[in-house]
Amino acid sequence: MLLYVFDLAGIAVFAVSGVLAAGHAGLDWLGVVVIASVTAVGGGTVRDLLLNRHPVFWIREVRYAYVILIATAAAIAWVHFFPIPEHSLALADALGLGLFAITGAQIAEERRLPVVVVILIGTMTGAAGGLLRDVFTAHIPLLLSSGIYGSAAITGIAAYLLLQTVGLPRRWAFHAGVLLIVTLRLGGIFGGWHLPVLRLPP
Repeated sequence: MLLYVFDLAGIAVFAVSGVLAAGHAGLDWLGVVVIASVTAVGGGTVRDLLLNRHPVFWIREVRYAYVILIATAAAIAWVHFFPIPEHSLALADALGLGLFAITGAQIAEERRLPVVVVILIGTMTGAAGGLLRDVFTAHIPLLLSSGIYGSAAITGIAAYLLLQTVGLPRRWAFHAGVLLIVTLRLGGIFGGWHLPVLRLPP
């Protein structure tokens, strides 16, 4: 149940990030709904296809579609009546990345897959929706930017798995993993944290 609740929360947060990205791109309301939906379900769809979970989660459970529509409508209403908080897109994306990366890792973990596969599945779950959002709105994907993004997901998932190995309950390991991912991502946004850059001579 807790996994399901956090999965819904990730859907809502990523839908909001899709609305904000579509608004910055100047799309109409249909375009906003499309971008919000693709952002919200992109990572989970990739996860389910890779793990051969059919039908994919948003087809199997219509409640996800309702969450997307409600979150999209709420975000549209907010931006029409209130100013958009500074860095709101980056903050929503960081939280969505954290929630989806760990829930994706948990689903892969339940399949008793090797640790490296769990980390990769979780990272793809967290990053794929934002990647599609950025591509569809003609932006350089955050996943490929110099700031910490995919590496934050990898580190957080690894920490989540390690904490369970040393005896921390799964619920607390979940919270710690999400918090670490969000912290690292925000450090990349506001603190300029990044991985070393490979520079080759021309």
